[in-house]
Amino acid sequence: MTNILDDYALMSPLRYRNNYLKLTIVAFGLLAGVSAYSPVPPFFIALCMSFATVFLGKTPLRFYLKLLLAPMGFAVVGVLIIAFFSGMGAELYSFRLAGYPLAVRTDGLELAMLVLSRSVSGMCCLYFLALTTPMIELFSVLKKSRLPESVVELSMLIYRYIFVFLDMAVQIKFAQTVRLGYGDFKKSFRSFGMLGSTLFIRSWDQGEKLFVSMNSRCYDGKMTMFETRRPVKPPELLLTSAYFLSTLTLFYLTRGGSII
Repeated sequence: MTNILDDYALMSPLRYRNNYLKLTIVAFGLLAGVSAYSPVPPFFIALCMSFATVFLGKTPLRFYLKLLLAPMGFAVVGVLIIAFFSGMGAELYSFRLAGYPLAVRTDGLELAMLVLSRSVSGMCCLYFLALTTPMIELFSVLKKSRLPESVVELSMLIYRYIFVFLDMAVQIKFAQTVRLGYGDFKKSFRSFGMLGSTLFIRSWDQGEKLFVSMNSRCYDGKMTMFETRRPVKPPELLLTSAYFLSTLTLFYLTRGGSII
């Protein structure tokens, strides 16, 4: 629980850059990635976002690669299914599995690579935002964007108490473990049920305490949030423009599915 994304976002030098600029970069990367006809633009977006996250945002490379591994596993499974079970064209590779013929064809491989590149670019864009912008600042941006205040404030409370209850669950499980509550399957099943019921009761009790404490502080349905003004500096604007132009150029050159 010491290595959550918000910890790295709070320590990132990019935290002090304009939040709207970062959101624009991420939105552009997501739209350009899913709209590309070739894997080249999405892979270029993923490379740029990874460079910004690791080298400019000072996120440890090893931690960043670990973050990519989990969603990458799901993406690779989907890509293999697409490669072997879709597409026409020339046969590139084939074999038999339990007597059933499987083959990778040209169209299937191209579609699989396109899906993989789009998945990777989307993951890198979202990780860039998560590892360089603390959640409290994102909530501030959402509130300033005229979203319903009740939705923003509920999201803030939910995000906050996810970690409160997670810490509570860890403490309860640790107490059960030192008392041999997970010694065998029967004890583990009983301990897990007790953990769930205790956590539910404590969550309910914590919600009641929160409601009373907020009312005692004259809560009127609105939470005041402060946002630091961070103007976009010329070097940031220049670097962002170069990234946009490079991506759009690749998008234009590969509009037919390959580089001209």
